[in-house]
Amino acid sequence: MNTTLNPDPLVRFLGKPRAAFTRSDLVRYIRENDIEMLNLRYPGADGRLKTLNFVINDEAYLESILTCGERVDGSSLFPYIEAGSSDLYVVPRYRTAFRNPFSGIPTVDLLCSYYTKEGTPFDMAPEQTLRRAGAALRRATGLDLHVMGELEFYVVSPKERLFPAVDQRGYHESTLFNKGAEFRARAMKYIAEAGGEIKYGHSEVGNFTQGEWMYEQNEIEFLPTDLESAADQLTVAKWILRTLAYEYGVEVTFAPKITVGKAGSGLHIHTRLMDNGHNAMVEADGSLSERALKAIAGYLSLAPSLTAFGNTNPTSYFRLVPHQEAPTNICWGDRNRSVLVRVPLGWSAGAGRMACDANPLEEPAEVDTELKQTVEFRCPDGSADLYLLLAGLAVAARHGFEMEDGVRYARERYVDVNIFEERNREVLARLSQLPASCEESAQRLAEQRGIYERCGVFPPRLLDGVIARLSGFRDAALRQEIAGDETRIRELVETWFHCG
Repeated sequence: MNTTLNPDPLVRFLGKPRAAFTRSDLVRYIRENDIEMLNLRYPGADGRLKTLNFVINDEAYLESILTCGERVDGSSLFPYIEAGSSDLYVVPRYRTAFRNPFSGIPTVDLLCSYYTKEGTPFDMAPEQTLRRAGAALRRATGLDLHVMGELEFYVVSPKERLFPAVDQRGYHESTLFNKGAEFRARAMKYIAEAGGEIKYGHSEVGNFTQGEWMYEQNEIEFLPTDLESAADQLTVAKWILRTLAYEYGVEVTFAPKITVGKAGSGLHIHTRLMDNGHNAMVEADGSLSERALKAIAGYLSLAPSLTAFGNTNPTSYFRLVPHQEAPTNICWGDRNRSVLVRVPLGWSAGAGRMACDANPLEEPAEVDTELKQTVEFRCPDGSADLYLLLAGLAVAARHGFEMEDGVRYARERYVDVNIFEERNREVLARLSQLPASCEESAQRLAEQRGIYERCGVFPPRLLDGVIARLSGFRDAALRQEIAGDETRIRELVETWFHCG
């Protein structure tokens, strides 16, 4: 493996991919790079990273931390753990190690997995649910699900009067009409150094001013990878963005909705099914395969309950409204941004020819574009429980293969028009709708929970907790109750401003 261009300093130093890191590799890196501290990090039920800090006293102590991890109080991290039997172990996963970009003290951070007092994986930990979901899909189909996230967020800073951006016209804007470009670039550098596999970053549609504050929407899109790595990378990326924002003296929010009439922030998830290194979602001619249609059928069938993991607070459902580039109806299509599941433009029709046309001195080149084709699930947002959402998508993909009529089910829900245009009302009328509240999402999860519990993927008690939490919002009529009431809408947004 050639690591010379890899942005991760551990990968460059060790000369191997992160998946191959061992304990002795980390000890060597720490010893030879004068690392003084170690941080163990692990997501709680709120999705945010928790931290234990260790001063490295000597090599024996370092080996102990890396081997045994440490005890934590599970009842303070997860609402479904009782205080009477709450001790858990957190044990580091060596492949997640990264050099902390913010600490003035040389520090290495690692993500951890949760284990019980018996030394077995804690079955209700989100990352264990994700691991089981991927394994169940592999057993049933022989395929692996690779995913990537489009992480959208707003940067909030004092309003500037020079080079003002046009309201809701920020898509791919450059400096100086996009003031947050330097912040975004630095965040991307830090995320890549921490092992994040980034595709690109850019400014997004949303920008507006509110009082003395300027809101600029940005997006960082990742490259497809295995389920666990994808969830880990998004979790670390959120921590990096927030920490960097604090250093810059600005706010970052992943909230689904900031204010009515302005673009909300989603977390679109691109997926592809992998068969021994090949993309099972495309045929040799670049067309969509029947296996892709089965997965799409599963996504559509379980879409109502997938919102329980991907749209987890009341402001989520202020984003899922017509004409805001967010889906409301359960359907799919090619290159269509009004649908729930979108098949983005592929490169099969002339990838090599385009480069020759743009660069007349170039000779035609063979380009393998098979892996570029993905299928995008568009309703999740920044409030998502990343591990449970990706686990849910793996369950949905498997469910699509288990459906007797999955291919037909998908074809019947294909649309090739903007379903929100008046002339297409007939198409809209035949489509099912996504939930309109947390309460309704909980009801849909209760109805479909058996599919998630199958093969032992989602523990019943975990689903009980998700259903109880969402039902507790009692927001079935909230959108109607506070429509036009700017004070109540602002209070709701402030409550969930730092969700996820």
